[in-house]
Amino acid sequence: MSKQRVLVVDDEPDIRELLEITLMRMGLEIRCAEDFSSAKRYLQEETFDLCLTDMKLPDGDGIALVEFIQQHCPNTPSAVITAHGSIDLAIKAMKSGAFDFVSKPVSLDTLRSLVEKALTLPTSTQQLNSSFGTKYQIIGESEPVTELRRSIAKFARSQAPVYIQGQSGTGKELVARQIHLQGARSNSPFIAVNCGAIPSELMESEFFGHLKGSFTGASSDSEGLFKAAHGGTLFLDEIADLPLSMQVKLLRVIQEKTVRPVGAQIEESIDVRIISASHKDLDAMVNQGEFRQDLYYRINVIGVTVPTLAERREDISRLTDYIIKKHNTDNSPQTKLEKSALRALESYGFPGNVRELENILERATALCENNLIGVADLQLPKTDALSANSQLDLGKITQDIERDQILSALAKCRWNQSATARSLGITLRQLRYKIEKLNLKNT
Repeated sequence: MSKQRVLVVDDEPDIRELLEITLMRMGLEIRCAEDFSSAKRYLQEETFDLCLTDMKLPDGDGIALVEFIQQHCPNTPSAVITAHGSIDLAIKAMKSGAFDFVSKPVSLDTLRSLVEKALTLPTSTQQLNSSFGTKYQIIGESEPVTELRRSIAKFARSQAPVYIQGQSGTGKELVARQIHLQGARSNSPFIAVNCGAIPSELMESEFFGHLKGSFTGASSDSEGLFKAAHGGTLFLDEIADLPLSMQVKLLRVIQEKTVRPVGAQIEESIDVRIISASHKDLDAMVNQGEFRQDLYYRINVIGVTVPTLAERREDISRLTDYIIKKHNTDNSPQTKLEKSALRALESYGFPGNVRELENILERATALCENNLIGVADLQLPKTDALSANSQLDLGKITQDIERDQILSALAKCRWNQSATARSLGITLRQLRYKIEKLNLKNT
């Protein structure tokens, strides 16, 4: 079996030697380059399993190299070495597609952990296989869902924090689980927590753990959510519900990668990927002082929006089949849906999105006779003309806001679509889809 190959790019001979010796001891084959041009030539002529590059190079920078790898060697993960305190540059590198970063002076333990994770990233075929055959499948073949799958596959190849925006019931946790399952942490824990469900007085203990006797009722030690997710992924659902006092503490944990349990004197290192989500508008909350801007900046390194069911209406038939089959049992007659009932579902607005569709079908399965779901069994809410018009008006307002935001970003970036996509925190393909959908033109 051939050795895995790593390209090390750094203009300092001492650093190159240190990295080369460390990685060779891990049983890896190393190729060293001292500048951007040499690295680019090696990447064009040879195949590597990982590229580890310094941020500053004599004839370029690490971010440019990351972007080159993304374009020409998409299956090769890259990681950057940054100067101490250059977290902003590290975040910029991860936005450009870097797998992760390590700060100078380089901690060899941190470096080994990063390299081990990067080298276990699944191939594109393995990613595709891991997204099927589980109860966490994303059902649908519409363009928004197809684009969502592409984004998930890309984001899974990074360690950067991901922020998932979407209405209630769209499947934000499903997206988070898919990112976890298709990434290097798939064999480690996935811990999900609803931030709005934890009493404020217990939050610190729940997140960071506590020692026995540290407060009334602490009858034993507790490791907390971060330690429980060590090596894996922590999904913070409804992160907008965190009080400001807790936001400060969460920011410090993300920056320092350490936690201190309640009652403890010593901080403990953690290795956790953060994925967060909310149905609320965090941009607006930041502007209103209800959510910390610095925390938003840290959790929103990569952003993804989950489409509403109304935006993927052509998936309703597939979703309906999947949900009904899921609720059918092996030993009972199989429930089916009348064509008229399917047409009624496809015409309904679904303000509660996929979750509402599942609730409607679960109820209809229990109510129907002869295992055949009719329109009456669905018990769809009736919408009068006024409420229907109100829904249309709201949809138009939302679309107008989105159009204005995208046009403004395009204008600021002089219609450079790659730069605009990065500024909006979406993929280039997503931007092009929205430009076509909204019929935007450079006037």
